[in-house]
Parts: sequence; structure tokens; C-alpha cells
Amino acid sequence: MSEIIAGIRVPHGAICRAATQLVRDTEDDLLYNHSRRVFFWGALTGERRELKYDPELLYLGALFHDMGLTEKYSSPDLRFEVDGANTARDFMKSYGVPERDVEDVWTAIALHTTPGISEHMRPTIALVTAGVEMDVLGIAYRDFTHEQRDHVCAHHPREENFKENIIDHFANGIAKKPLTTFGNVKADVLALKDMNYVRQNFCSIILASAWPT
Repeated sequence: MSEIIAGIRVPHGAICRAATQLVRDTEDDLLYNHSRRVFFWGALTGERRELKYDPELLYLGALFHDMGLTEKYSSPDLRFEVDGANTARDFMKSYGVPERDVEDVWTAIALHTTPGISEHMRPTIALVTAGVEMDVLGIAYRDFTHEQRDHVCAHHPREENFKENIIDHFANGIAKKPLTTFGNVKADVLALKDMNYVRQNFCSIILASAWPT
């Protein structure tokens, strides 16, 4: 039976069912529900913008986008976005997904915390970021109807303290590799949550480089 939420049909092919089970077994309720909401916000954005997108690829991108925050799929030294992208890539390749589609999902996940770039790229890439921005930052919140927001959140609730808890999840996922926050928004997370964190400065790195001038 296909599942329809807020007018969006959830892809239910074998790869999507397997991905759902894997993510459900790996992530806690907060990250899982967040990832599913990201799919619906992304899909609804695609419908509103009349974009021709692949629901299955969008679903995989949304579901795997935070897997790099989990202990099982976190590397010692890569950005958590890249860890999630690599996890999705390996999973999709095991199902024989075409390389171009794998690349789109990899890029969508890798860029989902880099605003101002993905929106100019192919739909899968643009819509994963749009879904994340809606769920975490509330960007375009009023472009969705009350009914859409309520229906999605009825099936995948936001915790009462979701805002604080998602920041805690970000912090816990990257605390052991603070250098991966250089040049990205997660530096703000550690600046808030880790009193010992020292933010790297781009200009200081330039001025201290080995170049004589």
C-alpha cells in the first residue's frame, strides 16, 4: 500500500523500503522524523515550483542526509555531510543505481548545509536543501499551507523542544572532529555548545600561510 501525506506519495520501491528500514534502525526518532519531513517539504517545494524531480532520488537524499551524525556512519575526519553522502552512495551502488543518480544524491547530501549553491543545481540537489532549510530554519515556512504543515507533522512529529535538540544532535555528531566545521555553518553549533571550541579564521590562515607575500 502506498503512503500519501500532504498530497505527496512516498516512494515504495524495494530500494526505498530498504533505505527506510536502514535509517529507521540507525537513527533515533528525532533524526528519523526530521529526515522524513525533509522529504515532504522538498517534494512540496518541487510541486509548488513545478520542478520535474525524481521522488525516489529525493527520498533517498532526504533519508540519508543526516546519517553522518550517527556513530555507526561517522568517520574520524570527514564532514558529517560527506559521511552521509558516502553512506548513501554505497547503499545505492549496492542496488545498481545509475552513476548519474548516485552522484545527484551524493551532491544533494554533501551540500545540504551550504546555502546559496544547491538551489541553482538539479532538482534532487536543490530540493533536499530546501527541505532541510524549511525543517531546521523555517525558510519558506509560510509558502506551505497550514494543512500541509499539520499533516506532515501529524505523521512525523516535531518534538516540543526540537530546536534545541537538533542543535544538540549536530553538536554530538561533530564534537570529536571540530576542524570539519571550518567554513561552514556547523562552526556556529560548536561555538554555542562547546566552551573549548576555537573557531578557525579564514583571514588568519591566509596571513599565516607559507607564502612570503
